[in-house]
Amino acid sequence: MGIEMPSTLVHPDNGILFRIERFDIYRKVPKDLTQPTYTGAIISICCCLFILFLFLSELTGFITTEVVNELYVDDPDKDSGGKIDVSLNISLPNLHCELVGLDIQDEMGRHEVGHIDNSMKIPLNNGAGCRFEGQFSINKVPGNFHVSTHSATAQPQNPDMTHVIHKLSFGDTLQVQNVHGAFNALGGADRLTSNPLASHDYILKIVPTVYEDKSGKQRYSYQYTVANKEYVAYSHTGRIIPAIWFRYDLSPITVKYTERRQPLYRFITTICAIIGGTFTVAGILDSCIFTASEAWKKIQLGKMH
Repeated sequence: MGIEMPSTLVHPDNGILFRIERFDIYRKVPKDLTQPTYTGAIISICCCLFILFLFLSELTGFITTEVVNELYVDDPDKDSGGKIDVSLNISLPNLHCELVGLDIQDEMGRHEVGHIDNSMKIPLNNGAGCRFEGQFSINKVPGNFHVSTHSATAQPQNPDMTHVIHKLSFGDTLQVQNVHGAFNALGGADRLTSNPLASHDYILKIVPTVYEDKSGKQRYSYQYTVANKEYVAYSHTGRIIPAIWFRYDLSPITVKYTERRQPLYRFITTICAIIGGTFTVAGILDSCIFTASEAWKKIQLGKMH
């Protein structure tokens, strides 16, 4: 004859669950012990809207690529062979193309008159003027390049050096939305109203620039600052033939731009801080309002009695 076990016997698994539940730090309050209030509802709605606003702001910052910059002393492009590529585009509306030439000099002893490689002359004003476009390289030492009539077969008596500079850039062309540098500082320089017989000196300080995208690919370019002067030069033999001089020197400081995106863990941490902080402050505010309201009610009841 068998003995039946009581149906109220606790299953071993239930005991384990009971022990685990003792570690719950988020104890639940029965719903019938809570009291909704009008002010609490308003604070809750404002709290949710505030959290939504901050969440969207942080999400926008997380998605957007940030460009940070830093300065250091070094030559970033060591594989360039000590050369810098230059792009020049200049118009001289009152000087014939056969008179226009480009000369290059530097402290390493380079002295090139009438540079013609990778250059082009376009007649302007029915041949009365000229537009010079050229790509050439310079050494990474102080020097100059200048547009003049020095390479012409016969020197004109009164060469007109009034001009417009469309472009003067060094290194790779950087077209990045978040980087606003002086990569073409002389672009648009207009000297058409200056003295036709005057020489023009542009003093350039070239600053190496590196741009590194999110994939780690680097591009090398150069920014530059410029100062200029205009003058008519004379020697003991008379007036010196005018020219357009670009005198350059390199800065030892390199500017580096790096694309960065906010790490995921930082975004999650910020969102948790926003939600937790907002709910905590809102809870304190609601508790203070509720406590003050209850105290006021008790005072009013005391007055009635």
